[in-house]
Amino acid sequence: MQSKAATPEEYMDSLPDDRKKAMTELRKVIKKNLPKGFKESMGYGMLGYAVSHSVYPDGYHCDPKVPLPFMSIASQKNFIAVYHMGMYADKKLLDWFVGEYPKHSKTKLDMGKSCIRFKKPDQIPFELIGELASKMTAEEWISVYEKNLKR
Repeated sequence: MQSKAATPEEYMDSLPDDRKKAMTELRKVIKKNLPKGFKESMGYGMLGYAVSHSVYPDGYHCDPKVPLPFMSIASQKNFIAVYHMGMYADKKLLDWFVGEYPKHSKTKLDMGKSCIRFKKPDQIPFELIGELASKMTAEEWISVYEKNLKR
């Protein structure tokens, strides 16, 4: 469910009332914990955090005009999603998150390769998502991305 919003503010304003509080908290905790070098913008119809071209001029290999994506959050039809490309590319980070999740939530982890799904907004472990956001710098993400890209 991609949004047509052009800015993060438009995206947040367009959210249904039952999702606004959780999405606002997710946005806040990510922005507070994300290391320098990432920039908030809209990407792929979601609120995204990417390595800007000023830090990584090569951009995303699929479309070099697009900054290198790292994290996104989205209000999907049946859940709120947190996408984290670092976990997809770095097994050590994925293992850390999977191990930490039960310490922060009573619900079963609902996860794809880079997508964490929360069907109940009131059960999002915001503190854990903030810690996840802090775990990889822009430079580390570029290094992991390039290493995986050149395989």
